[in-house]
Amino acid sequence: MKRRTFLRYTGGCTVGILSSGFLTVCHGVGAGSERRKDKPNIILVFIDDMGWADFSCFGNTDAETPNIDRLAAEGIAFEHFYVNSPICSPSRVAITTGHYPQRWGITSHISHKRQNEERGMAQWLDPKAPTLARGLKKAGYATGHFGKWHMGGTDDQSDAPPITAYGFDESLTNFEGIGPKLLHRMTSLDKEGKITHERFVPEAEELLGGPVTWMERSEITTGYVNAAQKFIGKATAENNPFYINLWPDDVHDPFYPPLDKWKKTDRERFLVVLEEMDRQLAPLFDRIRQDPALRENTLILICSDNGHVPGGGSGGPLKGYKTMLYEGGIRSPLVVWGPGLMDKEVAGMRNKTSVLAAIDLVPSLLALAGANRPEGPSYDGEDVLDTLLGRSGDSRRAPLFFARPPDRKEHFGFKDLPDLAVRNGKWKLLCDYDGGRPRLYDIMSDHGESKNLAKAHPDVVENLARKVIDWYQSMPTNKMRGGTAMSSQVHMGNVG
Repeated sequence: MKRRTFLRYTGGCTVGILSSGFLTVCHGVGAGSERRKDKPNIILVFIDDMGWADFSCFGNTDAETPNIDRLAAEGIAFEHFYVNSPICSPSRVAITTGHYPQRWGITSHISHKRQNEERGMAQWLDPKAPTLARGLKKAGYATGHFGKWHMGGTDDQSDAPPITAYGFDESLTNFEGIGPKLLHRMTSLDKEGKITHERFVPEAEELLGGPVTWMERSEITTGYVNAAQKFIGKATAENNPFYINLWPDDVHDPFYPPLDKWKKTDRERFLVVLEEMDRQLAPLFDRIRQDPALRENTLILICSDNGHVPGGGSGGPLKGYKTMLYEGGIRSPLVVWGPGLMDKEVAGMRNKTSVLAAIDLVPSLLALAGANRPEGPSYDGEDVLDTLLGRSGDSRRAPLFFARPPDRKEHFGFKDLPDLAVRNGKWKLLCDYDGGRPRLYDIMSDHGESKNLAKAHPDVVENLARKVIDWYQSMPTNKMRGGTAMSSQVHMGNVG
């Protein structure tokens, strides 16, 4: 058993350090599994455009997220959790399928059809993809999606498959999906302090199906939570386990807090919106916690789909933003809560060492449910259930590979951004498509990617560059795009 380092939480505060062999639970799923035969319920909260350091339990001192912090205090917070793209649509494909999104031709945000074609992208996620929802549904779960979708059904994509085509019994989304939806009505104060009203993408009401309900953007998560609560009531009444996607988009810019809490700057408005999202999620968390049957048999996971935007959220010590392969674009906070599925002694732990990814959640949650893996391509993700439940501090075994969105070579003031990245153990390498301009970092000690060690470790650079380029060129939609095969020796010029 490896040595692991954890911090214990009480609320959002660090009060001690444990550095020892981690407790091993050897009798199934959590300490109570011998007496539990029900399939665990699963809730995945996937927040849009939130930075690694935005929860107060991850270091935010400008705002408070007490309801999410409480889950961290009763569960486990993971520091080295990665999403598989620094932008929304491919990140959502990865957490939905357990595959790198490049396998399904989705490499950047899904937009109108012409732009998707120009970028060599699929118009939407293939409904034949082996989704987590479909796997759980076959295992007897009621499945519901409530919140942002953005894997097809936006702009001029009225012929995209409905969300229910991907294994969901019910759905409620926004303007980026086909099916019943909540659309944003936005009330704000202008520079003179006057109230202004507008509707967001009103054409979606006719183009992208319905029924449509208009809601204030500042309360939109309440709408999704209410729908999820109703869904839970129906599932439990029918004695079915449930899987719920609760995917809020509150903290995606532009930021619209309640009018009575309106602020002048983007950062101030973001902080209010963040706190409001936490408040609106609370009734769902309380419903699970206060029902003994649900508390003992439900797993809640909370993370972000990619990094923050400048002027809004924060990545803390991490470099970069959304759309970038720096840590600030691809590393997400992860909180996992399940008191009845975890041993009580792991509650409040902060895992500072295990490297996990969104693609790992699909095979892990299927294993939790005792569900069969679907036929089709092997998962890129790995079963890391023991780590998620605190029975182990192990990392995923294989390296993690990343490719930047093809339309984001320059963004948010960064020029000539790296094209590829790989995380393997303590090492992270960024480079161009041909292996040029390598940047090697010891991420365990250099979270801000400030000290390039490429010249000091040419063998590590050579090994990782070959692996990430081979991976990239093996992807169906990315073979040889944007560069040529790597030469027999990695180009080591300009490693600054």
